[in-house]
Amino acid sequence: MAQQSIPNNQSDQNNTDVGLLSFERAIEELESIVKRLEEGKVPLEESVAIYERGEVLKRRCEDLLRQAEARVQKITLDATGNPSGAEPLDVE
Repeated sequence: MAQQSIPNNQSDQNNTDVGLLSFERAIEELESIVKRLEEGKVPLEESVAIYERGEVLKRRCEDLLRQAEARVQKITLDATGNPSGAEPLDVE
């Protein structure tokens, strides 16, 4: 009788601490999850599990974007239109 094996990359993904992922790695994994779910070939139980991981990845990406926005600075210009410095960007 043939055994059904679970791909190693799936178990590796489950073991990765999302809080340590870079934005690029988190968005890449999130896009991979979306693609798999859109294809509709994933069993229901696995679909639920990867959807939940996708939610965690989405929150990680949003947090990293907020942090990046907080670091972005707005360039200020003097009366002649030349850059004179920078001030924090209003992120509201």
